[in-house]
Amino acid sequence: MSILSSKNILLGITAGIAAYKTASLVRLFIKAGANVKVVMTPASKDFITPLTLSTLSKNPVYSSFTNEDDDNDMWNNHVELGLWADLFIIAPATANTMSKMANGTCDNLLMATYLSAKCPVYFAPAMDLDMYKHQSTLHSFDKLKSFGNVMIPATSGELASGLVGEGRMAEPEDIIAFIENDVIGKLALRGKKVLLTAGPTYEAIDPVRFIGNHSSGKMGFEIAKAAANLGAEVILISGPSQQIVNHSLIHVIRVVSAQEMYDEVHNNFASTDIAILSAAVADYRSKNVADQKIKKKETTFTIELEKTKDILKSLGAIKKQQFLVGFALETNNELEHAKGKLESKNLDLIVLNSLNDKGAGFGGSTNKVTFITAFHDIIEHELKSKTEVAKDLMQQILKQIHA
Repeated sequence: MSILSSKNILLGITAGIAAYKTASLVRLFIKAGANVKVVMTPASKDFITPLTLSTLSKNPVYSSFTNEDDDNDMWNNHVELGLWADLFIIAPATANTMSKMANGTCDNLLMATYLSAKCPVYFAPAMDLDMYKHQSTLHSFDKLKSFGNVMIPATSGELASGLVGEGRMAEPEDIIAFIENDVIGKLALRGKKVLLTAGPTYEAIDPVRFIGNHSSGKMGFEIAKAAANLGAEVILISGPSQQIVNHSLIHVIRVVSAQEMYDEVHNNFASTDIAILSAAVADYRSKNVADQKIKKKETTFTIELEKTKDILKSLGAIKKQQFLVGFALETNNELEHAKGKLESKNLDLIVLNSLNDKGAGFGGSTNKVTFITAFHDIIEHELKSKTEVAKDLMQQILKQIHA
C-alpha cells in the first residue's frame, strides 16, 4: 500500500500543454488509494476537459468561484478546499502561476485555494527552455521554496516548441514517486522499527478445542497502520484474527499460541525501537494437551492449567533502549491495576481500557482509552474510532520519546 493511501490530494492544474498528463496523474493517485479533487485555472480547460478529470477522480472539478451558467449555484469555498487537502500538488505549474504564487496575486480559484492551504504544497514546473532559465522564473523557484513549498524538478527532453532541453514536466509516475519519497523521508518514525502484537492466542486442549478470548485484533492492526504511516518499519505478530493489512512497511507474522508469540517477539525485540504489546494473550494453557478429541462422558470435566509466559514482563526485564508499551483491559479498580502493571513490568506507557465503558473493548470499531506514563501522568481520551485511538497512541509515544 502506498504512503498516499487515504490521503486527500488536491491537484491544481494550470494552462500548459503538459496539462494533458494530468489524466494519468489523477489515475495514479487513485490507484495509490488517495482521494483526489481537482482545481483548474480557467485557461487550463483548453488543454484538458473537466469531464475527463471528474470522471477519473470521481469528484466534481472546480475552476471558478461559482457556476457561471447557474445564478443559484453554491459558492465554491476555496478555504474548505485548502483545509480538506493533506497534500496540494500544482502540476503543471506555469511561469505565470508560479509568479502569482510567489507574489500573492489572487485572481482565480486556484490561487485563492493555494493561499488558503495549510498542507504541504508541491509544484511541478513546465515551460519552454528559455522561460525555465529566465531570471524571473528562477526567482519564483527560490521564493516558493523559501515559503516551504517543494519543487518537483522539470526534466530535459523534447518540448512543445520543438526545442530540446530543460523545462519538461516530470512524468506522472515520477511525480508520484517523488512525493511518496518526500513524504516518507519527513515522517517522524522514518528509520525506526516498531514491534507490535495483536489479536488473541489460542491454547489447545485437544485437536478440536482451545482456550481463547474475544479479541478481534482490530486495535493492534490499526496501530500497525498508524505506525507505518509515520514511516516506521512494523513487525506485526498476530494471533488468530480475520484482520488483514496491505502496507509495504508492515510485515505480518501469524502465530497461534502464547508460546509461539513469545518466541517471535523475542526473535525481533533486540532490533526494535518501540514495542507495543496490544495482544490479548491467554494467561493459562492446558498442562496436558490431548492427542485425540476428548469424548463427552462425564457430567463435569476438569482441565489442569498452567501459566503461560508473561511476554510483556519478560521484555521489561531485558529492555535497553526500547520504548515499551503495554495494554490493560480491566473491569474493576482500573487505574490501580493499570499502574501496578506499569511498574511491575517496567513499562514506559500503558494503555488502559475498561469493559465498563460502553463502546470499548473487544470486537467493536471504537475504543475509549486512558494513557498512563511512567511518571504516572494520566491522559484520558473520549470514545473514538480505533483508527483515531491508534493515531493518538502514536502521538503520545512520539511526545514521550522527544520529551
